[in-house]
This record gives sequence, C-alpha cells and structure tokens, in this order.
Amino acid sequence: MNKKINSIGIDKKPQDTKVVVAMSGGVDSSTVAGIMKKEGYNVVGMTLKLYDDTKEISQSKQCCAGQDIMDAKRVANKLNIDHKILYFQNRFKDGVINNFVDSYVNGETPVPCIQCNKTVKFTDLFNEAKNLNADALITGHYVKSITNGNSTEMYRAIDPNRDQSYFLFNTTREQLNYLRFPLGNMLKEQTRDIAKKLELNVADKPDSQDICFVPNGDYVSVIEKIRPEVFKKGNVKNINGKVLGVHNGIVNFTIGQRRGIKIAASEPLYVVDIIKDQNEIIVGSKKDLLKKEIILKDLNLLTDKKIFDEKVQVKVRSTGKLIESKLELNGNKVRLKLLEDEYGISPGQACVFYRKDEFGHRVLGGGWISKD
Repeated sequence: MNKKINSIGIDKKPQDTKVVVAMSGGVDSSTVAGIMKKEGYNVVGMTLKLYDDTKEISQSKQCCAGQDIMDAKRVANKLNIDHKILYFQNRFKDGVINNFVDSYVNGETPVPCIQCNKTVKFTDLFNEAKNLNADALITGHYVKSITNGNSTEMYRAIDPNRDQSYFLFNTTREQLNYLRFPLGNMLKEQTRDIAKKLELNVADKPDSQDICFVPNGDYVSVIEKIRPEVFKKGNVKNINGKVLGVHNGIVNFTIGQRRGIKIAASEPLYVVDIIKDQNEIIVGSKKDLLKKEIILKDLNLLTDKKIFDEKVQVKVRSTGKLIESKLELNGNKVRLKLLEDEYGISPGQACVFYRKDEFGHRVLGGGWISKD
C-alpha cells in the first residue's frame, strides 16, 4: 500500500498518526488541536498545571493556571479528544521560578519562558508524549518548522510581531525533530478565524500577558515573597565611581533601565552595570550602554559549527532587531562581535543566532549572555 507524507511531514495517514497537542487553554494551542482533529489525526491534548492560583494571578491574563485548565478541558470536550492534565508545580518552581529569582539576585535579567520551555514544556511533555507512543508533539507557538525526512528545522514565523523562535533556541535537536508548529505560517487573525469556525469557546479570549507567575508584571513582588532578605540598600555610582545616591536593592534594576533611578542629572541616566558583590548600581548616559562585543555561555547549537565561519544575525532580546554579527568559537569562552550598534544588552538574556535562506530566517541555536 502506498503511503503519503501527511501535513506534519510524517509518512503515515493522519488517522494512523498519534499527536500530542500542548494545550495551555489559550486560542493558539486550542486552534492547533482543532486543526489536527479536523485533518483526521489521533489527537491527545495535554495541559500543564504549573503553579497554584493566587487572587492576583487569577485576575490577570496568564496561562497554565485554573481558568486556563478549565478552558482547555472545554475545548477538548468540544473537539471530542482525549485530554490529560499534568501537575508539575514543584518542578516548575524548582526549574523556573527559583532560577528567575536567583538571576535577578545575581544582577541579571532572566528569560523564564526559555527556562520553562527547556525544563518543563519540551522536556517533561516530550517524555509524556513519547510514553504515549505519539508520533509528534504539537504546540501553538508562532514558529515555522520545515521537516525533511527525520530532521526538522526551525524558522522565524512569517509574522515578525508574533514570532516566538527566540524563546525556543534551547530546544535540543532530538526535541526539535519531534516537534511541530502549525501556526508559523499564519497571522493571529487567521488563527482566531479558524477558532471561530470551529466554534471554540476561546476564539475571542485575550492573549496571555507578561510572565505567567508574575501578576501584572510586578516581578519585584515575586522576589520579595521568596527572598525578602536580598532587598539591601547600596550605592548608586556614576561610571567614574562617584556616589550619586542610594538604592533599595539591586533586584529593582535591569541594564538599560531609565525610570526609578531617582537621581537628578543634566542628561537622562541609565543603568549601565549592576555589581552584585558590592551591591552597587552604576549609571551613565545612553552612549555608555553601547556594546560591540559580548561573552556567551551554555551554547545550544542546532547546526554544524562550520556555518559560523560566516556572519550570522542575532537577537539579544525577545523584542530586539536582527543584528549582523560574527561568532568566535574558541573553546569554552565564546565571543560575539556585533557589527551593528546595540544598546542595553543585559547578562541573563539569551542571544539567538539566525541565518537567512530560501525558507526564511533559520534558527541556528543560541546562548546565554554572560557578564564575563
């Protein structure tokens, strides 16, 4: 019997293909589940409960909490697919929340969504899907993937304003070959239109905002609950070492920050450095934020190292532009030379590598920005 490659690049008929869809309770993952079901796949929905609800979180637009789990269950019932809830609160706290707090305490600016994808979503969900003998794990991320044989490459989504590839750079090659991202070639309006046609209750549900465990974007309050002892007063100095004022804790600041410094000056002041060991904030002008070279650690490469013999493009923050750069892979210490001006690069953020080809901007991997 002749087989035909199905829509997710697997050499099986859809009805013979089992897929696990990661369902957060939002419109994107719900629509993906609906698309898979409509195309005839054997669909199992999985939803993660990652933290216990608080009053503040329940009133904000977050994911992976009580209301969202109920929404995911309703969508699964509507689509008539199996649905499982996985309770990973402790694992999420250890791998994501504590890492988030530690990063700020160390004077860094963390990206918890990347940690979540690495430690919970694409590790634990990957294992659960494998245990079910699923052929693929499907998510609602706006990332384009192209599968050829047993290998999948990841690209920026066609809508740059929705692209989420930055948050997925730490995906392993094994995980990437197993993952599929059906929304990478769609605009958000198209996703909502499909959800409405499928009569899903979440078709008009607002997108989740900010960090899921940080109600209303107030990350300082989260740190204060977990590590209140780190809020210690210290000096605010200029780049020449002169004391200009006093701060109430380095966790209140990130590199490039302008508001909240509370020091009068003839020109705008920005946080240009955070020195944890001395509990000091260093401020300067915008030109003092300019970076021409950064150090990276803990690289995750999704391609052969030879590709870095040529220039690549990088993003040093999720909302940042693509910057032409040259990566120098010399042993454990990796240097990245920026060939365009960029300001306010913060340790703790990710630096993601891209190379443009006939299919778009392919994700080559990335690393974490280090202070030294």
